[in-house]
Amino acid sequence: MTAEYRIAENRLGGEPTLVVSAPDGSARAVLSLRGATLLSWQVTSEATGRLTELTDGYRDEKELLSQDGVRAGLLAPFPNRVADARYLYDGRDHDLLPDHPGDRLIYHGFARETPFELAHATTTADSARLILRTTGIRPGRYPGYPFAIDLTVEYALSGSELAIEIRATNVGDSTAPYAAGWHPYFTLSRPIDDLTLHIPAHTLIRTDASLIPLPGEDALLSLDDCLGMDFRTPKRLGDTVIDACYADLTPGPAGRIETVLTDPATGEELRVWQHSGYMHVFTGDTLARDRRAAIALEPVETITDAFNRPEHAATLALEPGRSSAFAFGVEYAVGRPQDRHPSVGAIRRAADDRRVR
Repeated sequence: MTAEYRIAENRLGGEPTLVVSAPDGSARAVLSLRGATLLSWQVTSEATGRLTELTDGYRDEKELLSQDGVRAGLLAPFPNRVADARYLYDGRDHDLLPDHPGDRLIYHGFARETPFELAHATTTADSARLILRTTGIRPGRYPGYPFAIDLTVEYALSGSELAIEIRATNVGDSTAPYAAGWHPYFTLSRPIDDLTLHIPAHTLIRTDASLIPLPGEDALLSLDDCLGMDFRTPKRLGDTVIDACYADLTPGPAGRIETVLTDPATGEELRVWQHSGYMHVFTGDTLARDRRAAIALEPVETITDAFNRPEHAATLALEPGRSSAFAFGVEYAVGRPQDRHPSVGAIRRAADDRRVR
């Protein structure tokens, strides 16, 4: 009888987790039910032959509860920041921090702290698929967001690839502003200064000192005019400091947009893929621990402060009874194989990231 992927229950301190393992031990992932958060993703390194950690997630319960650094957080119903924690929607003013007259910083939504439950799981000899759900976003639960959203998160682990889809369904009676993203930190077992980065983007989003994009067209800066932040041609990160959003992403031959992190010494690569949206990059210079030990490569549906930008209104609008899906993932490889295999997500759905109407 052929062995299959295994899914086991465990705990991180008092927090319930799920451990997913390949039958031959070549891949392993750990998920927390709090926020459906990826805590660890390991694959067998082709350079060392050993199981190697490829993410820098929360290491203990205290880190998970503090949410410092938002390590591998799933970002919904908004990614990144909302300016002054206030926005106007459908003619009404909303305040996401009504009891904070001083510190008005809010970022990365509520899903990352919301309890999920395992709704379904399937395993084969080649992959594991887990579906986690929450009904935790409801009117009155989160100040300034009086909308009812059900979230379903699908994780698919297959060999050297991890595919994720966040699906939101508006179960309320009014249109809700909604967008999603992911905030993982990646590592190739050496300081990020020694790694090379490739971002297939043509535009950088310009921001003010608070990292809020400038108004209108002033936010768009061609990378032809900002070569220090231009990674269209792969180059070494060195001491470059980045906390910025990249736009106008170009798909590769297979139709996937791939941001690629490479260790030039070993040829090992992490290819963070998406089919639409933006790529936010953060070099971890302000983290509470292990600064610049890992790099955040964040697929997001919208830029920062999208709730206050008219040009994103149509993208954000999630009507009652409708659903929205955003899919992305990461693949580990050495070099670029001649024959690309389709991802688990690509097998299951031909068009990721479409609005389901």
